[in-house]
Amino acid sequence: MHEALFYTKTTNSPGPVRCLLCHHNCLIGEGHRGICKVRENRGGILYSLNYGRLISENIDPIEKKPLFHLLPGSLSYSIATVGCNFHCKHCQNYEISQYPHRHAGDIPGTERTPAEVVESAQRSSCQSISYTYVEPTIFYEFALDTAKLAQTAGLKNIFVSNGYTGPEATRELAPYLDANNIDLKAFTDKFYKEVCGARLQPVLDTIRLMKELGVWIEVTTLVIPGWNDSEDELTDIARFIKSISADIPWHVSRFWPTYMMTDHPPTPHSTLIRAREIGLTEGLRYVYVGNIPGDTGESTICPNCGKLVIKRTGFKVIQQYMDGRNCQHCQAAIAGIF
Repeated sequence: MHEALFYTKTTNSPGPVRCLLCHHNCLIGEGHRGICKVRENRGGILYSLNYGRLISENIDPIEKKPLFHLLPGSLSYSIATVGCNFHCKHCQNYEISQYPHRHAGDIPGTERTPAEVVESAQRSSCQSISYTYVEPTIFYEFALDTAKLAQTAGLKNIFVSNGYTGPEATRELAPYLDANNIDLKAFTDKFYKEVCGARLQPVLDTIRLMKELGVWIEVTTLVIPGWNDSEDELTDIARFIKSISADIPWHVSRFWPTYMMTDHPPTPHSTLIRAREIGLTEGLRYVYVGNIPGDTGESTICPNCGKLVIKRTGFKVIQQYMDGRNCQHCQAAIAGIF
């Protein structure tokens, strides 16, 4: 067991503790766990039960995260434990994210140390480590220890997150975090409450705070027919992103029926094309269509001259027309980490 970070004890110890790691701020009684099901109060001390218990280790193209403006074409060593602080009805990784809920609190995984993860990333010729597949905040302690070693080793650190990390935890992590792709799943509390078991405002706050702290941000919206695909809602999302920075890439991705949403159809291609048009019209410089390999909306276009600078298909970079971080055609800077 590993004592958790970011919690407060009550005056009557042992007794309930308040977890402050994410915006749920769970009050956890003796012998009980929080919403994520991987943090448990034992004798008035909150423990992380999944520290170093990796359920998934993979080598992914960075574009799969999706991150299009951090070392395009590179590989990222991707890790996860079981558990999540959301209960999304459309989760594509529900087998691991909801594992403790579905298996009486069991927390399987292969024991790894932060040093072993960093060494594996280096041996695999990866230029970064991605904390992903489930919400990485729920294995925060292991991610933070790993990120510190990775930074020293010259690797980039990446979160793929639902944006529910608490402000104190965000501030401690930010110096070691290079990029965060944050899901902005919708722009209504109705969606967040009924589909995810959460609230919208904390996600908006986290996106703003991460940006203020100097973390490279990309935003993903999985567009679900009948839930978050109206022009008004897509416009609201685009305007919110633009209010922070026009340089934040927005990935509008295709939904495929899964988990508890098998009764919904896949997102029409035309809806994603329209979403991309909305983002560009609202002033975002980089808007991408996801989950439809071969769509021209995967490629990066220079916002200054309008010419192709990075050609992608699927999760592969086919060609780059860049000088360092500048457009090869007009020498304008392309936002990101190159």
